[in-house]
Formats: sequence, structure tokens, C-alpha cells
Amino acid sequence: MKTKTKMPAETSAQRAPTRFDEMDRAFEQMMRQGWLQRPFTGLWPGWDAETKATAVVPRMDVIDRDDEILVRAEVPGVARKDLEIELSGRLLTIRGERAHETREEHGTYCHTEIARGSFTRSIRLPDEVATERVEATFEDGVLEVHLPKAERAERRRVELK
Repeated sequence: MKTKTKMPAETSAQRAPTRFDEMDRAFEQMMRQGWLQRPFTGLWPGWDAETKATAVVPRMDVIDRDDEILVRAEVPGVARKDLEIELSGRLLTIRGERAHETREEHGTYCHTEIARGSFTRSIRLPDEVATERVEATFEDGVLEVHLPKAERAERRRVELK
């Protein structure tokens, strides 16, 4: 019968840290800082993943009512002419483009920022809609799409004889 000799456990105080130890520490630090939720925060100054995401992909509410589905989308800075709504079966797609320029001048100081970008957002609707009766309104940066539900045969329980 062989006996195993017990090796003393190495601690970080007994040996110099390796590159793997350094990588482990760096990875743990990234996880504590929420790197997966906000991956580019430290790379580009002024980048805020939450606010930039709303500029690229509009936030939407989908409200399922008895007789219609209401989709509301925040599209600030987008002109009415730059919005496009497409409905294909139960897939609603909203496309838009925004071009906004700000300019500030004070004496010899001049600051300009141009924000341009386009977005496409598609959502699957919870029910079939009557495409010929769809209406959309756009006011103060909020797009509302009213999608009347399609007429369907009522469900009923059939008794066996």
C-alpha cells in the first residue's frame, strides 16, 4: 500500500504571483464593477450604455387591450418624415433616422456636436391584427401605433356525446 505524502499548501505569500493570478484578479475586478452590464464605460469618456442604448434603439411599451394592441415608442429627435412603420403578419418594425446638430459660440470658444444615427426595432405582437385598420400618430417625440385585433372565431367547449 502506497502512502501519499501531503504537500504543504501554497499561499500567495509563499510564491510570486503568476500572470494567471494577475488575470484572475483583473477578471474579478471587472465583474465587481459590472463590466457585463456596462462594457464600454471605461473605454470611451462620456459613454453611458443606458442612455446611448435609448438613442440607438427606442424604448417601447406594448399594451394588449381587449380590442387592440397599442405600441408606444420614444423617438426623440426624429422627424416625422424620417419614421417608417412596417407590419408583416405579427411582426411590427419601426425604423427611423435622426440628425441633430447643436452649436454654441462664446467669443473665441466654439462647441458643436452633431448626433446622427438610425435605428430599427422589430417586435412580435401578441395577437393577429387587422392590418387594414392600423393607425399611427406621432407627437412630441412619441410614436403611437394602434393595431386593432383581427376578428376570430370564439372559443367554445364542445361536449362529447
